[in-house]
Amino acid sequence: MSPSLPILRHVAREPAGTLEDVLTETGLDFHYIDLFETSPEKLNLAIAPGLVILGGPMNVDEVEKYPHLAREVEWISQALAAGLPTLGICLGAQLLAKALGAKVYPNPVKEIGWYRVNLTPHADRDALFEGGGKLITVFHWHGDTFDLPLGTVRLAESEICRNQAFRYGRSAYGLQFHLEMTPELIDSWLATAAKDGDFKTLDYIDPQRILEQAATELPVLGALADKVLGRFVRLCWEKTRTIAKCPRHST
Repeated sequence: MSPSLPILRHVAREPAGTLEDVLTETGLDFHYIDLFETSPEKLNLAIAPGLVILGGPMNVDEVEKYPHLAREVEWISQALAAGLPTLGICLGAQLLAKALGAKVYPNPVKEIGWYRVNLTPHADRDALFEGGGKLITVFHWHGDTFDLPLGTVRLAESEICRNQAFRYGRSAYGLQFHLEMTPELIDSWLATAAKDGDFKTLDYIDPQRILEQAATELPVLGALADKVLGRFVRLCWEKTRTIAKCPRHST
């Protein structure tokens, strides 16, 4: 079997967005493991060049309602032990933090929309974020945050959410924000939130303003995503060479 990047998806409306484009352009095979299915596909890390964990509306401790959350923490731990490039986005970052022993809890403010974050000096020397500048505007949709796990380095921070991005080891990343956004994803998330009444108690969130900002911010975010996500995919490509050299995966 050929190496294929598994992408853990928690809800159908939260796919990998522009990460799919990067993977397709570079020719790296990928597949979704849809955890919302009754019998989701099993994860085979033996032929995985990495692991991606996407976002979702649940929190990491809702294991009784979403039993797959406990399995995900185990999978992430196995991926880290195997040295696989790992990327956790939003909920995925929180699950990565939990797998590394950190506490996950509600952030004082829900971040929904476009917010600026500061890249730390560590980002200047990071394989993914090098050359990204010091201040970037990214898309957020989260209510929880986490303590910085032991043995990690903080790559991005902000005043209202201290831990915006971190790296563990050489190739495991947790991003509290979303680089993978597309116009269709923003439209879909806002429509679902409006239908569910999510904004009724969040008077500081202006969905129309978020859409207006998207016209300006999405092209900039897309360029950043191409750089950062492209570099992550290259780490996965490097891992495929290791898999190819393993005799039991040569057929």
